[in-house]
Amino acid sequence: MQSQPPAVPDPGPTAHDVTLCAEALRAALAAHGITLPSLRVDLPSFAGSYRPPAGLIALGNCNLATARRLAEVLRKAAEG
Repeated sequence: MQSQPPAVPDPGPTAHDVTLCAEALRAALAAHGITLPSLRVDLPSFAGSYRPPAGLIALGNCNLATARRLAEVLRKAAEG
């Protein structure tokens, strides 16, 4: 009987992976006329207590008009 090598834990997304995700989200929103200057990679989330490190994307600090437009676009996209 052969023993299995120990499982290697998933290292989670890299800063590059999360940056690409944020850029893709920024481009998708821009295609709908939405610009969120605060959309960025939250680099401290890589050093946090998330296991594996999660690499969060900060999406906030947008004004009311942008938030309403984003909600409208996402609602229409969900409707098909």
